[in-house]
Amino acid sequence: MLPAVPDADLPAAIQLVVDAAAKKGVVLDIRRFDESTHTAEDAAKAVGAEIGQIVKSLVFVAVRGEGGPEPVICLVSGPNRVDVGRLAAVIGEPDVRRATAAEARDLTGFVIGGIPPFGYQRPVRVIMDPDLGRFPVVWAAAGSSTAVFPVPPGTLRMLANAHVAPICEERGSAPVGAPQPQPNPGA
Repeated sequence: MLPAVPDADLPAAIQLVVDAAAKKGVVLDIRRFDESTHTAEDAAKAVGAEIGQIVKSLVFVAVRGEGGPEPVICLVSGPNRVDVGRLAAVIGEPDVRRATAAEARDLTGFVIGGIPPFGYQRPVRVIMDPDLGRFPVVWAAAGSSTAVFPVPPGTLRMLANAHVAPICEERGSAPVGAPQPQPNPGA
């Protein structure tokens, strides 16, 4: 476990997250580190948690006509991967894709690796992986690649105004639409 950096003045991005939680009556215990917690593996190592306790805030876009792309944030347990077909079905949008790094930054105001589950400048739809509910506490990015906070999954759901739905690939299966192995007819 890495030693946390003492809090003095918080950077603006982290302050946005702290303020958003405070508006809902929640005080966050922000942990800042000298080293990056950019990946789920880095974050788990830094806080001494299981990788499943790490919340990945992944940005997708529902592609629309004149209205432009609508951001959809997926809060996903560390080892899990979003199944875009399932996500599209859950949100009722046929054309969904992963946001580019530039889109993620423009749509949320945060950079990849530090995107928090809430605290955005605009309203966004948030979908939460039910696997996060397996743990008493999960860890999420706090607006920076070197800052995280612990939170019970129920509180996270409330803070993010998230809808809990099965949006991840089944373990051990290919994603929807992926090529399936074909039997060898000559065997």
